[in-house]
Amino acid sequence: MLDLNGKSILITGGTGTLGKQLTKTILERWPNVKRLVIFSRDEQKQFQMAMEYPEAKYPSIRFFIGDIRDYERLIRAFEGINYIIHAAAMKHVPIAEYNPMECVKTNVLGAENIINAALATGVENIVALSTDKAAAPVSLYGATKLCSDKLFVAANNIRGFHNIKFSVVRYGNVMGSNGSVIPFFLKKKASGTLPITDPTMTRFNILLSEGVDLVLHALEHAWGGEIFVLKTPSYKITEVAKAIGPNCKIEIVGIRPGEKIHEEMITSSDSFFTYDVGKYFAILPQVPSWNIKDFIKQFNAKIVAPGFIYNSGDNPDWVDAVELRKLIKEHVDPDFSI
Repeated sequence: MLDLNGKSILITGGTGTLGKQLTKTILERWPNVKRLVIFSRDEQKQFQMAMEYPEAKYPSIRFFIGDIRDYERLIRAFEGINYIIHAAAMKHVPIAEYNPMECVKTNVLGAENIINAALATGVENIVALSTDKAAAPVSLYGATKLCSDKLFVAANNIRGFHNIKFSVVRYGNVMGSNGSVIPFFLKKKASGTLPITDPTMTRFNILLSEGVDLVLHALEHAWGGEIFVLKTPSYKITEVAKAIGPNCKIEIVGIRPGEKIHEEMITSSDSFFTYDVGKYFAILPQVPSWNIKDFIKQFNAKIVAPGFIYNSGDNPDWVDAVELRKLIKEHVDPDFSI
């Protein structure tokens, strides 16, 4: 059983959507956490978040301005930290296409900095957040996140005498997260027109609470080097439009640079190392630092069929417009109505 009481945790990108939900969940479940460090480079978001968590009521929380590109700052931030949740990233696909080196500096070199700083400071456990766009990437963002995933997986083989585990969690669009399609459509609804990139487009859908639970699952159960993938439903972009603006005009605008029609979280090449572990899939490292047979026995893991693909377009599990309306009202906008 995961117990974070008495532990020191740091969240990179801690002022983002998932970082804030992780903060809320950790403080609720483990009120005696020793330290919870919110590490990010946006002072305004930190100021706003600090208003929600005043020091008098939440003495364990700390706000630490810093950039994962800055190795020396990471060294200072990681002193005394037990667990790190790495959520910081440059993640907007079109922006990354037009600013490629900025994306590389944050998502790839930043990952390297985190690994090296963690090894230098005695951190025990790191979970890095990935994305469906890292599987068979067509965008620069996806390619940088795939590279980041590979770095974190391989870090388990260079840890030497350090008692540390590195693992990764991968999932699709978090429902209602900043920059995602549902908040965008909610804002555009008043205009009477909803822009759709392609009417055949599909995406995976994950609730914010499910994203948090996946991170905590990895913190508790990872042996080091796994990429955990949550089994999650898909939706059609047309169903999102129907759910939010059934009377709106649909404007087809074409896919943006670096976008896919369907998203993958597990490729056919991954299938030879992918195991079904119940609610999740686990892509195991090709060069594990532990015995795979022991892992299979511990988690009753079953290898998937050769050539298995986990794709949003071929997913057997779907949510339609009716279900999406319920989810939006419950998890995104309590005042939502049509």
